[in-house]
Order: sequence, then C-alpha cells, then structure tokens
Amino acid sequence: MGSLAVNGEEDVTGYDATSYEDVEPRAPGMSFLRDALDCETHGLTVIEADEGWDGLEHDHEDDGQEGVYLLLEGEATIQLDGDQVDLAPGDAVRVDPETTRELRFTADDSLMVVTGAP
Repeated sequence: MGSLAVNGEEDVTGYDATSYEDVEPRAPGMSFLRDALDCETHGLTVIEADEGWDGLEHDHEDDGQEGVYLLLEGEATIQLDGDQVDLAPGDAVRVDPETTRELRFTADDSLMVVTGAP
C-alpha cells in the first residue's frame, strides 16, 4: 500500500490507496499503479508527457485487456487501427483488446489516465 493514510491509519482492510506521485515510473512519464494498489485484474497508469511523447504501437489481443484512455490535461492523438482520434481535456476513448493503438501527445504538460481490464 502507498503512503496515503485513511482515518490516520495506514493498514486498512478491504482496499488499498496510493498516490501516483509515490510510484516510481517504470517508463518515461508512466506511473503504473497496478502493483501499488494490489490489483489482481485491473491495470491503472498515469502518464505525464510533453509534446512529442510517443507510445509504442501495440494491442492487448493476447491478454484480453480492454483499455480506456482519459485525457485530463493537454492534447493527444491516438491511432486506432489506422484511424486518428484527437483528444482534448475531458475526452475518453474505450479500445477493444484486439485493436492496435498508438498514443502521441501534442502539447506540453499533458496528463492522461489509462485503465485496462479483461
């Protein structure tokens, strides 16, 4: 469990809490919270990026993970099987596991939350 305290206690049964700022990025600008939150099937990633940050083209056909991308700040585009979807703050897109995706940020100080689960 991360450093958040609930009612002054750090060991709480039934849920886990953390701050993404307390999680060591495993890739530039990417904080993976799955382990910190002790998730069994759900993935949660926070991405802090500047213009020109490009993600790897990939899909999740093998693991069956459906993804949701929510842009909180900045600008981004996501290529989905060759279609470009432009994202502004507040925009979200859900992606089937077999859909190829590639993320690109087009503004500095962008912030995105990505979730995935079977």
